[in-house]
Amino acid sequence: MPQSTHPPLHFVSLTPVELDELLKIEQSVYAKPWTRGNFLDAMKSDNWCHLLMSKDTLLGYFVAMMGFQEVHLLNLTVASAFQNKGFGLHMLESLVLMSKTVNAQWIWLEVRVSNERALKVYEKFGFRKVGERKNYYPLATNKREDAIIMSYRL
Repeated sequence: MPQSTHPPLHFVSLTPVELDELLKIEQSVYAKPWTRGNFLDAMKSDNWCHLLMSKDTLLGYFVAMMGFQEVHLLNLTVASAFQNKGFGLHMLESLVLMSKTVNAQWIWLEVRVSNERALKVYEKFGFRKVGERKNYYPLATNKREDAIIMSYRL
């Protein structure tokens, strides 16, 4: 859980106004970041697009898609300057609470096999590895990387 030395945290829904700031974080964290179009499509599709804020500072964000009795976490990112402070776990806790309000039974996600930090966060939270998708993620070198499929039972 985030340390108490931080100002109170709150979530806001992503709007086009915050998109430039979000994209700076996305591009600084990932070799193959989501595009402006990816985020705009997520908003148009009524996906959950939430920003974790501390006062006016964007700490991180997540995008999740609702399905029948399940939620699919599409993107969860913590800004580099705020990593390893529990904010990823905080966003997962909020996602669980939101998922329960729509009577979801499961949360699903994919994560790059090379993303050891994210794998540790998800496993610490209680996600379990349930499968693998071969050649799922693009790499900068025109190659592809496998994804680990993880689930969390609500």
